[in-house]
Amino acid sequence: MTLFDRIKTISKERGYSIAEVERKAGISANYMYQWKKRNPSPKALASVADVLNVSVDYLLGNTDIPEPSTSSDDLTKNQKLIAYSIDPDISDEERQAIINMVKEAMKFRRRL
Repeated sequence: MTLFDRIKTISKERGYSIAEVERKAGISANYMYQWKKRNPSPKALASVADVLNVSVDYLLGNTDIPEPSTSSDDLTKNQKLIAYSIDPDISDEERQAIINMVKEAMKFRRRL
């Protein structure tokens, strides 16, 4: 399932049209339709995830669990966006490696 397909599906489940999601997320009308062929900005992706109350990982297809986690061990949305924005065309394995490195750095920082 593509990014746009996931957004369309979860929007429908939440009772929103694509236009409503765009308006609530503060992005231009019809902007999400462009996501069928190109990657969105990390900021726009985070805004849409907030509106739909899902994680950025869910929208990107990295997880099938739509709800954002509330665990204190999980990465914040901004940290996930950093991993995504480094290079949106990297493989899922490389993206996960970046996320894992940030998680380890967070654990180390908590010990200090």
